[in-house]
Amino acid sequence: MEFVLNALVMGYRPLWNAERHLSGVQLFLHDDPDTPVDSAHLLRILREMWAPASPLLLLSPQSPQLLQALLSHITPCPSWVLEVQSAWLAHSPDLQASVAQAAQRGIALVWRGGMNHLPTSAEANDYVCSLLHLDPQDALILMRATVDQPVPQRLALLEGQMYEDIHSQSLARRCLEHYHASAIAGWPTEDVLHRIRGARVLHPSHEHVLRLMKAVDADQSLETFEAILSEDPLLAYRFMLYANSAALGARNPINSLRRALVMLGYGTLKEWLATQLVHASHEKDLQPIRLSSVMRAQLTSHLLDAGVSQELRSEVYLCGLFSRLHEVLDEPLETTLTRLPLSERIPDAAVRGQGPYAPSLQLAQALEREDGEDTIRALCEEHDISIEHVNRSLLRLICEWPNQRPSWASS
Repeated sequence: MEFVLNALVMGYRPLWNAERHLSGVQLFLHDDPDTPVDSAHLLRILREMWAPASPLLLLSPQSPQLLQALLSHITPCPSWVLEVQSAWLAHSPDLQASVAQAAQRGIALVWRGGMNHLPTSAEANDYVCSLLHLDPQDALILMRATVDQPVPQRLALLEGQMYEDIHSQSLARRCLEHYHASAIAGWPTEDVLHRIRGARVLHPSHEHVLRLMKAVDADQSLETFEAILSEDPLLAYRFMLYANSAALGARNPINSLRRALVMLGYGTLKEWLATQLVHASHEKDLQPIRLSSVMRAQLTSHLLDAGVSQELRSEVYLCGLFSRLHEVLDEPLETTLTRLPLSERIPDAAVRGQGPYAPSLQLAQALEREDGEDTIRALCEEHDISIEHVNRSLLRLICEWPNQRPSWASS
């Protein structure tokens, strides 16, 4: 039997709570019908890697066969809950029986399906929560309705559940703030950015600007400054624009955050941060977009060969961090990146899909999709990257992400 981390293709989707913080991660698990998966070994690996402070894992098997195998071997654990796709249950009495038995053993299960085909009250007792999606027409009706406007009973959302495929900022707010959803799977990035652009110019996060100001006042290390800058793509981008501006008269191009910090010095950095703080953004709906960019950057960097120097790894991190700036700034990414004297390897990968960083960035992007399996397999084969390396990189990063677990999750 093939080693389990080579036999599966993984992907992920963040789960965001009402504070727009990470509350867990949906871990997509794709198996090959011709390759048996040692699901017991997978669960042992996850149990050994996960710490009490790690995000809750919503294990999301992408085939009934893998779900059945996991149901047979899974044990109660505060690190995970197991997703059950409702569409599979209707055609498999054996799967229904396995779900019922797992629930009796104390396994935390999540029912995933549409709002128009909810489980019966008796069936619902087997699940700690649901991951629900709305019919597109129903979602449109709710998007257009004000929060205090009556809606048909069939459209009344269930409190405390998780929701997916929410493409509207107003609907996401309705779910999280009016119906106290425990999480939104994914985020309506396009709609949030469209609405905010229409209201005002996008600015870096107030939280990150203030954190960096406090770090400078406390005389902390350059590594700390760089880490804070690296958590906000807009702040990092504007900082590098400023470092290369004519006003500072830099003799040579500054192409990294570290070099910019060294060249500017504390006094100039503090003055610049003070100007940023005046207009910094308090918009909480931007937080998932910021964090998603950081997740992509971390993955892009970690997927690169382990022998690469720290300087190059930081460059690859910037490649991932800046790869979504076109969404935020509403302009072609090539236009955005040409304003900075970056290594040509960054636009090669982020704009043209070429060069040494392109495989890592493309893998990081594919890992964000539930349907990314074929792309991941093709990229690994084309560039001689092991699927085990990709899966280990993903799991190591996920288990370190800061989070706030939902109230229904075991502690």
